[in-house]
Amino acid sequence: MFSELDISMMQNALALAWQGRFSTSPNPRVGCVIARGSQIVGQGFHLQAGGPHAEVHALRQAGALAAGATAYVTLEPCSHYGRTPPCAKGLIEAGVTRVVAAMADPNPLVAGKGLAMLREAGIDVSDGLLQTEARALNRGFLSRIERARPFVRLKCAAGLDGKTALANGQSQWITGAEARADVQILRAESCAILTGIGTVLADNPQLNVRDFPTLRQPARVVLDSRLQTPLESKLVQDGGSPTVIATLVEDENRLAPYRRHEHIRIIRPSETQGRIDLHDLLVQLAALGFGEVMVEAGATLAGAFLQENLADEIVLYQAPKILGSQARGLFVLPENPLVLSRTAAWQTTTLTRIGDDIKWVLHPRQA
Repeated sequence: MFSELDISMMQNALALAWQGRFSTSPNPRVGCVIARGSQIVGQGFHLQAGGPHAEVHALRQAGALAAGATAYVTLEPCSHYGRTPPCAKGLIEAGVTRVVAAMADPNPLVAGKGLAMLREAGIDVSDGLLQTEARALNRGFLSRIERARPFVRLKCAAGLDGKTALANGQSQWITGAEARADVQILRAESCAILTGIGTVLADNPQLNVRDFPTLRQPARVVLDSRLQTPLESKLVQDGGSPTVIATLVEDENRLAPYRRHEHIRIIRPSETQGRIDLHDLLVQLAALGFGEVMVEAGATLAGAFLQENLADEIVLYQAPKILGSQARGLFVLPENPLVLSRTAAWQTTTLTRIGDDIKWVLHPRQA
């Protein structure tokens, strides 16, 4: 169905879409190439929610040359009026005669309606080209739409012995400057950075992107069941990005001082055995528009995400250091005697050297 030229053009569109990975949320990352034969006459990508979509940028660049051309888009063109007009309508009015989409849009507002609109206008439409790559590009958006929860990445750092901090809690710095700079890129890609109250009390973190250019800062999410976040903490006082505090406290008198800060939002997930229910927490975060959430937390909370099978990816930075047997470990988990007698639950996807450290990217092993 698809030629080598089609594949090449869609690869170009996917590369364009990747350029928006730091700024499009909660919208998907989308790229568009408009071509007449092998000649690209217009191209573009979606940069930021509320701004022009990829097709609009490409059509503007193509101008009159869009008439009779083929449009390659990494996601089905939208068919509804939102903050911008429908892209399917724009392609029709521009006179495009063929549209190739990498995948249909599962968003109920679109869900095949865009492709149908194009076909009804007499345009030759096909989809499914490099769909696997297109889905990987928008794993957060798709997780939010299809699973009603974000894609969850656990970010960890440890020494050769799997230890994350000395027994007294000191952990700065296990990894080198290069690895810490790489973490800033992961933060910039994320919709939100999630941590626990233990980390807030111990480190008073900002959980923001530093020393890396980005159009928007990720939101911060704190799991604080008993509402212990200090009012003088950076997360409360720094209004540079939204902060979500997930708590089980219902006393409005205690909540009121936090609500006075416009950037703070209080949510109350369900309770499970006196703790925040992580499943319900993720449902609520998805409802807030968060597609990719990176967990930067201590061993207890990180272990809880693993135990509940809620982690979709682990990124582990391993430093050539040995912290000792009394140091703190990566995850607090109950011992499982079966784990040594079966295939490991996780598999290595990539292994990269960053400075003196090693970056492991792991995903759950498919059954």
